[in-house]
Amino acid sequence: MKARTAALDAVVFGVDIQSGDVRGDSPSYALAVIDGESIERDVVTYRKLRRRIEKERPAIVATDNTYELAEDKDALVYLLRTLPDGTKLVQVTGGTDPEPLSRVASRHGVPYGKEPIQEAEAAARLAAANVGQEVTAFTDTTEVKVARGRSTGGGGWSEDRLTRRIHGSVKRRTREVESALAEAGLDYDREVTEKYGGFANAVFTVEARPSEIPVSAERSGDTRVEIERVRRDGIEFRPLAKRRDPVLVGVDPGTTTAAAVVGIDGEVLDAYSTRTADTAAVIEWIIERGRPILVAADVTPMPETVEKIRRSFDAAGWTPDRDLPVDTKKHRTRQQGYDNDHERDAMAAALAAFDDHAD
Repeated sequence: MKARTAALDAVVFGVDIQSGDVRGDSPSYALAVIDGESIERDVVTYRKLRRRIEKERPAIVATDNTYELAEDKDALVYLLRTLPDGTKLVQVTGGTDPEPLSRVASRHGVPYGKEPIQEAEAAARLAAANVGQEVTAFTDTTEVKVARGRSTGGGGWSEDRLTRRIHGSVKRRTREVESALAEAGLDYDREVTEKYGGFANAVFTVEARPSEIPVSAERSGDTRVEIERVRRDGIEFRPLAKRRDPVLVGVDPGTTTAAAVVGIDGEVLDAYSTRTADTAAVIEWIIERGRPILVAADVTPMPETVEKIRRSFDAAGWTPDRDLPVDTKKHRTRQQGYDNDHERDAMAAALAAFDDHAD
C-alpha cells in the first residue's frame, strides 16, 4: 500500500449494504471480516450484524458511508453509544467530504469491485491499513453516576429509616468509587447531592474513556452505578492515524484549492481538491498525511494562501524561478493519477521541488 504501511493486528469488519435500506424493515449487509491473514465473507441481517459486533468486539467496523448503518443523526449517535467499548466506527472514504471508495482503494493499492462484498472487503482492508476517519459523537470524558437503586417511599417512620439507609448506602458506594478512581490516578471532579442520612446521588466527571475506568455499571440493592461518555455537540471525524513521516507538499490555491503530498523518496502519496474547504481544513488534511518539511507552489512569488499554509507548519518554502509551464506540469505528472488540473498543478509543484532538491 502506498500511503500507509502499518496495518492493524486486530479484527476488522468491513460492511456494505447488500439489499434493502436501513430505513426499511429488513436491510441485509455484505460483511467481510479480516483477522490477521484470514478473511471471512458473509451476508447478514442488520440484527445479526449487531449481534456479531457485540460478541466479537472488532477493533473497527469500516464502511464507505456510515448512513448505510444508521438512518439519521440520532440513529448514528445511538449506534456509536451502543458499540462495544474499544470498537471504532470508521468511514474509509473520509470525513464530511468523502471521496468515492473506488478512488480511495486505487490510491492505496487495495483491490476494488462494485459488488457489495467486494466493497465491504475493500473497506475492511483500507481500515486495517489505518486509512479512514473514525466517526465519533462522544468526548474522552466520562460521567460516572452513583444514585439510589430503589425508591425511598412516601413517608412514615419505616420509610424514614429506609431513606436513611439508602442514602447511607449511596454515600458508601460513592466513597468506594472515588477510592478506585484515585488509585487509578485518574483526574476527576465530583458533585454530590447530600440528603438525610448520606447522599442522594454523586456524579464524577472523569477525564478518561469508559475502558480506562476501574468501575463497572451495576445495580445492586440500594445503589446503582451508571457510566456514560459525554456527548459532543455533533458528529465529528478523526483521522484513524496521523502520520509523522516527513513530506513535501504542493498547494494550488484559488476557487478550487488543491494540495498534493509527496514522500521524501519522490513518491506521490495523495492528492486532494475542494471548492468548499477553508485553509484550516486543507491544513488538517495535510496533517493526516505527514509532517511537511517543505511547501511548494507552481508560480512565483508564492501566493498568500500557500505562504499561510507554509507558516502554519514552519516549513521551508519553494517556488520556481518562473511560473511552471502547463506542458512541463503535464509531462512531470504524466504517470500520476489526478482528478483535475488543480490537483495536477499542486502535484507538479511538489514534484518540481523534489527534483530541485534532488539535483
